[in-house]
Amino acid sequence: MPALTPDTIRSATETLTHLTEYLRDEPDPETAFALVEPLLDEYTGLPIQLADILRAFARTVAGHLDTPWPAGARELIAELRDAAWEQTDQHTLHYALDDLRLLFDQARATKPGCCACR
Repeated sequence: MPALTPDTIRSATETLTHLTEYLRDEPDPETAFALVEPLLDEYTGLPIQLADILRAFARTVAGHLDTPWPAGARELIAELRDAAWEQTDQHTLHYALDDLRLLFDQARATKPGCCACR
């Protein structure tokens, strides 16, 4: 795996920006579901990844508290850890995606039209 740099992380966030723009153009729902699904995976999706990143970052910074930090550093580290828990709570978004896909498929199946139009 190549070394991580701020540029590689920026590239990842730019990809997410492109996804946002793409979704704003109202693409085919099946394509939209396919693109969003990996982001909301309950084990590897963005909420879990971001929570893990925040925890690891807090741990890294906390490991260097012998550095002369200004007052309030411990509170900021605690804030990162709290944010990590809040992100972890969002792991259930994959259920919303599953339910939305089911509703979409049901609505499409009951759409009026001849058999060839469905």
